Amino acid sequence: MPELPVYFHMQPGATLPNIGYLAPFRAVVIIEEEVSIEWRDDVSNWLVNSGCLYMMAWGLDCTLWDDSVDWANIGQFPFEDIPEDRFVVTTWHDSDPLDEVFYFCKHTAAHPIVELPQAILLHIARNESAGPMLNAYSRA
Repeated sequence: MPELPVYFHMQPGATLPNIGYLAPFRAVVIIEEEVSIEWRDDVSNWLVNSGCLYMMAWGLDCTLWDDSVDWANIGQFPFEDIPEDRFVVTTWHDSDPLDEVFYFCKHTAAHPIVELPQAILLHIARNESAGPMLNAYSRA
């Protein structure tokens, strides 16, 4: 696994960039701002359609993010079972410190079928914080 993930900062409602080139990947979604239900659903679909196969949610309403990504994954296969290599594992970490979530992402989060060499940090916040987030991840 690479030492550092790719960091993406987004403000709520932002346009979603192309991240499909990183697939397959695991993602830590760090939620520090309130978002609309519609935008959360858009982001969840974007993650799943871009190749996220393991999503860890931390921060505000992280349990809702976990559910939203689950529904996005189910929505890809509405009339059949989700193939094992397309199943998105989701976790939420509402009582864990962020550094423990980073440790979990680096050392424990593994898909049962697909190797996930790339991690991304999706930071939903008012201000960008790439340096501190990447430093915290590297220390985990």
